[in-house]
Amino acid sequence: MGKKATKAADNMYYQARCEAAEKNEDYSSREKAAELIGIDRTRLARIELDAIMPYPEEVKAMAEAYNTPELCNSYCARECPLGKGTVHEVEIDDFDRLALKVLGSLKDIENIRATLISISEDGVVQEWERKDFQGILDSLDKISANANALKLWAMKNIKIKE
Repeated sequence: MGKKATKAADNMYYQARCEAAEKNEDYSSREKAAELIGIDRTRLARIELDAIMPYPEEVKAMAEAYNTPELCNSYCARECPLGKGTVHEVEIDDFDRLALKVLGSLKDIENIRATLISISEDGVVQEWERKDFQGILDSLDKISANANALKLWAMKNIKIKE
């Protein structure tokens, strides 16, 4: 890629295009990238310069073209009005690190199961059970985040479909 656009340097869409350009020089040109993605060149420029928000279908098109499925996750976590409060942004590490994170988050699964059974026996979460219940929810969030990161890694690196 020729010169870097310093105004867009922190923009995740610009960074994704730069990463894609390392493997396919067509993405080093904003014009060619816009053509390949199927959006207007000036619109892509405005997205990369944080002047406008992309539409979800544009994010999906960029993610597919650039082979960066994490763009969809980041969009949902950072920008989507519905996803901001519910979707957690995940970080994609190397495979071995992600596998260890998944396994680590599952190490207490038997304890989580037993605690959940104990709490749910009477069909009510008692006041004195709330701390344990919150611990279960936190553990499930961690498992979910690690599983999502591993899934995104697989989509990116071994072309596993959603």
